[in-house]
Amino acid sequence: MFGAVANLQPRQLAAQVLNFALVLSTAFMLWKGLSVFTDSSSPIVVVLSGSMEPAFERGDLLFLWNRASETQVGEVVVYNVRGKDIPIVHRVVRRFGGGGDSPLQLLTKGDNNAADDTELYARGQSYLDRETDVIGSVVGYIPFVGYVTILLSEYPWLKTAMLVFMALTVVLQRE
Repeated sequence: MFGAVANLQPRQLAAQVLNFALVLSTAFMLWKGLSVFTDSSSPIVVVLSGSMEPAFERGDLLFLWNRASETQVGEVVVYNVRGKDIPIVHRVVRRFGGGGDSPLQLLTKGDNNAADDTELYARGQSYLDRETDVIGSVVGYIPFVGYVTILLSEYPWLKTAMLVFMALTVVLQRE
């Protein structure tokens, strides 16, 4: 396999490496474009736990929209807890404010959880601020497609193997 790479002319090798870079940069530009279109820093997320069963299962891929100014009770939102990087997918059970000068604040709970999310929020935080904490509202999903992401994060060597396989596939591709 590596012999085939060594047999490539420098010009062919450069073309294949540039082709691989083009694939990666296209994926990045699509992600950023989707982020701008949905007004969400993370327009697609994967459900990582069973806290939203039976509505969403672990591994479901969720599509988010963050252009709506109002969030209603019963809506499923994705939010970040201040100081943590993992997004949480839960349903809005109460809303406060949102009229006049008072900002819209939300209380959330996982469908499969006994209590609301106040224990998950940052220290001293009783509610989510719709403007700063919420990444977006769920507008669609594809079941179980996100398991690939879960496997790649739980087994880092799989990520390396997949990137090596992709790179070799692009470099060894004959045109």
